[in-house]
Amino acid sequence: MPKGDRDYRILDKDLGRVTNAERAALASARPMVRIGIAVVFVAAVAEFAAAATAGQPMLGIMAASVAVATYLALSIGANDVANALGPAVGAGAIGLTTGLVLVAGMDVLGAVLAGEAVTRTLTEGLMGETLGDSAPAASMMLAALIGAASWISVATRMNAPVSTTHSVVGAIAGAGIATYGFGAVNWSAMAVVALGWIVSPVISGLLAAGILSNLHRHVLEKDDPIRSGRIWLTLLVALVTGLLAAMIALAFKGAGWIPVLLWTAAGCGLGGIYSHVMLGRQIRREAGGKLALKNLLGVPLTATALVMGFGHGANDTSNVAAPLTIILGQISDRPGELMDMQMVLLLSGLGIAGGIILFGGKLVTMVGSGITRLNPSRALCISLATALTVLGFSMMGLPVSTTHVAIGGVFGVGFYREWRDRRKTKKRAPMPDEELRRRHLVRRSHVRTILGAWLITVPVNAALAAALVLILRL
Repeated sequence: MPKGDRDYRILDKDLGRVTNAERAALASARPMVRIGIAVVFVAAVAEFAAAATAGQPMLGIMAASVAVATYLALSIGANDVANALGPAVGAGAIGLTTGLVLVAGMDVLGAVLAGEAVTRTLTEGLMGETLGDSAPAASMMLAALIGAASWISVATRMNAPVSTTHSVVGAIAGAGIATYGFGAVNWSAMAVVALGWIVSPVISGLLAAGILSNLHRHVLEKDDPIRSGRIWLTLLVALVTGLLAAMIALAFKGAGWIPVLLWTAAGCGLGGIYSHVMLGRQIRREAGGKLALKNLLGVPLTATALVMGFGHGANDTSNVAAPLTIILGQISDRPGELMDMQMVLLLSGLGIAGGIILFGGKLVTMVGSGITRLNPSRALCISLATALTVLGFSMMGLPVSTTHVAIGGVFGVGFYREWRDRRKTKKRAPMPDEELRRRHLVRRSHVRTILGAWLITVPVNAALAAALVLILRL
């Protein structure tokens, strides 16, 4: 080889090493860039709140509370986005980056348009009329915000999809007990909320299993799954979009039943038409029945994930907006003149959206494929059951854990598949216990880990918030 050619090769290698070093430096700097953006966002929101409440007493507590609440919103977005997007990404129906952006936008819409009902339930029901003078109440809510934000951050770091609703409710209860005693908590309202936590994942699991059973019966096991799937999936999308339209209509105060029914009918019609047209295009575009059926399920799966994002914004925004609303009510006799409910909901929704985009990708894979393997049909059942459950409870103004609901749907699908597999094995020769355990489709270790995190979330947050109350007094 001529010497000149060898020199060129050496130069190419050296340039390649420099390029690889630059790529490695950029990759290692990305987390710091995201953290920097988050810090700037928190500072900007706190500055806005300080300007809006200028001249009011306890301005420092208000600014600190807004900063911590914004950080909490970022943590909620990072932790809870897996509830809406995990099944869709796990099934390959939508890309991670695209899904994060779209779900973030739907979260903001859900917070602004439909977040007030659940926020008022959490604000006016949990503490009742026991709030005393302004200084202890404001400090109490600041301690609750710090405690919940710290726990959610630790859980996100450990890849544990804990309930942010449990965290915030537990922190508020613990801070209230430390400030005013056990009588400060409205225990009957707490019991209603806890009942919703128990019932909602069961409903989601049963819905997911039922939808999967019907999907097998009406689509997957048909001789012509494409034709029957187009009809059945169009009806599903129409149902979900109709429920979303009904929820938006109910968000407008004073709306009668006739406008609500008209909105619902319009939502069903538009969703059905869009789904029917898009599914028809995919059927004509794709060749091969199996590939066409996979893409056929992608359209309703993506639409359901976006509706789930809306429901998450409508329900979980209260975890941030409720404490801020209480603090606003304590620092001024006319809190609506400082920041009204819609402004608080908007800031909370933007914070959650920021957490989704910046840090939300970490838990998506955990929920999407870490518990039980998902294909488009199973992911659709989980997303649809989650969306229906969360939207239904949000319409009633009841705060539920979207994490509970989503994981309940995942478990429901997994256990249904195990039951269906056992029915098939009865027709075959008996298998040893080791083989039966190997054929488990739901990983029991994940079940135990997640249930353990759920059980300790409320008491840990209550204790942490109570300790912070005592520290703030010092």
